[in-house]
Amino acid sequence: MSFKSANLSNLQLRVLTGILGGAVFIGSIWFNEWTFGALFLGLTVLGMLEFYKIIAAKGFEPNHNIGLILGAGLYVLVFLIQKDFIAASVLFVLPPVMLLCLVAELYRKKQQPFINIALTLLAVMYVAMPFTLLILLGFPNDYYSWHIILGTIFLIWAADTGGYIFGRSFGRTKLFERISPGKTWEGWLGGTLLCLGVAYLLSLFFQDLDLTAWIGIGLIVSVFGVIGDLVESMLKRSMQIKDSGSLLPGHGGILDRFDSLLMITPFVVAFLKVFH
Repeated sequence: MSFKSANLSNLQLRVLTGILGGAVFIGSIWFNEWTFGALFLGLTVLGMLEFYKIIAAKGFEPNHNIGLILGAGLYVLVFLIQKDFIAASVLFVLPPVMLLCLVAELYRKKQQPFINIALTLLAVMYVAMPFTLLILLGFPNDYYSWHIILGTIFLIWAADTGGYIFGRSFGRTKLFERISPGKTWEGWLGGTLLCLGVAYLLSLFFQDLDLTAWIGIGLIVSVFGVIGDLVESMLKRSMQIKDSGSLLPGHGGILDRFDSLLMITPFVVAFLKVFH
């Protein structure tokens, strides 16, 4: 009885966290550009801290102070540039700050200085840069619009849902067993089909983009969403942990919840900038 009760309690916690977190998440994106900006700035900082904590547990010593200055600074500067508060030339301050990683390591007297430098900058590339690129999706025509951001997130949820349902029902052929034994090609195909169906619906309601663009984003989501999941699974396996964190009860950490979005965003931005 206690085992079933514990499972039910965990399920209830997961559902409650999902409902409350989802409401805050969608509401912040929908309300205005400032709540959107604050939401993803917070996720940038928390995601980087989570990454550094995982790495530090294995004895590495990244310079999280400089990493956070770089990551949060990049995000804030790009947001202010999109709001026309500052000139884009201000971004030239970031390369010298990046080089401070090397200078700072001279004085930290750590055992593996260049590994620490690489891991410090990896968090910026893996977490801060994708969240920063989301700002470009939020300002497609020099003013804030939540359609492309939420549309992309809906596509991710559709791919995840379709993948879970089809994988549970028809999954036989392993997709990448060494990294994620539960994923199957059948699940991926089901996720792709549902994702493309939702892309068609988005083209009817969110007409910032036409059907071709939404289908293109849907294909990016179906391919790179899975890759993002596999990359984060590879990180957790190499660090020998189950979840990236415990910030979201029943759901793990920031990297667990946003692994697909982190991988997808740069490709969506590149696709829209080049082809649309």
